[in-house]
Amino acid sequence: MIRWAAFSCVLVPVVLLWYGTSLAGAAGAALGLVAVTAACRVLLRQSERCAARCAHRSGKQSGGRHTRRRTPVD
Repeated sequence: MIRWAAFSCVLVPVVLLWYGTSLAGAAGAALGLVAVTAACRVLLRQSERCAARCAHRSGKQSGGRHTRRRTPVD
């Protein structure tokens, strides 16, 4: 997800420049996108930590990514 965010932070200013926006306007848009991306990343990490803590307290498994494939038991 972060790779797509970084890609859009580069792509949007390039497209703005292509369509005739000033360099300052494109740079401002890039800085705004970087700020929003960073804030979302911080909030996402905080949410994941909170979910892990809540799951640990209740004795449940965390809802993170699963590396092992689950198979049905006969």
